Amino acid sequence: MRIAIGADHGGFEQKQAMVAYLRDDLGCEVEDMGCDSAESVDYPDYAAPVAHAVADGRADFGVLICGTGIGMAIAADKVAGIRASSITTPAFAELFRQHNNGNVVCLSGRFVDLAVNKEIVKTFLETPFEGGRHEGRVAKIAALQE
Repeated sequence: MRIAIGADHGGFEQKQAMVAYLRDDLGCEVEDMGCDSAESVDYPDYAAPVAHAVADGRADFGVLICGTGIGMAIAADKVAGIRASSITTPAFAELFRQHNNGNVVCLSGRFVDLAVNKEIVKTFLETPFEGGRHEGRVAKIAALQE
């Protein structure tokens, strides 16, 4: 599985640990799209490359980390074909995949600890989209981006 990951300064430390977790524990191929330090940066500059990698098919899923996950989700959702959300619990991650066919999970590096974020990412990556009645709803979301 190919994962594109990015973070701003608020998620930098957790991103470093998450890259290792994705590679070493989950066996994913990871493309780290920055940032590369804890110095203040602008989250859209890191959300966009991750979102484009997923939308273009270079990555299967995206993981973004900022202070709350909210700014990253707003920015990533501007890219056609992306369904991003700030997720704070494994249960939300499961429903995001099952019902919304989410393809970019956005995490809080300040308010959710790393262990929970790892569980969120694992659940997100392992949960399939249910399809069925949800297909039409996801299609309506895609139509909004046209």
